[in-house]
Amino acid sequence: MTVVPLHLGALHPVEQVLTLLLAFGPFVVLGIVIARRRRADEHADQQDPQRDPQRDPQRDR
Repeated sequence: MTVVPLHLGALHPVEQVLTLLLAFGPFVVLGIVIARRRRADEHADQQDPQRDPQRDPQRDR
């Protein structure tokens, strides 16, 4: 009967940090990008109140 280890032991602290960055880093970056785009859109709406938010810029070409 072959014994297969189910766990290889505790991770080194550096490995723990890298694992957390790889697991949650993309979601943090995505949240930052969404927040910045929303702020930019709100700022643009305040600067140009005549702008139609439903207008399709691809159709205007």
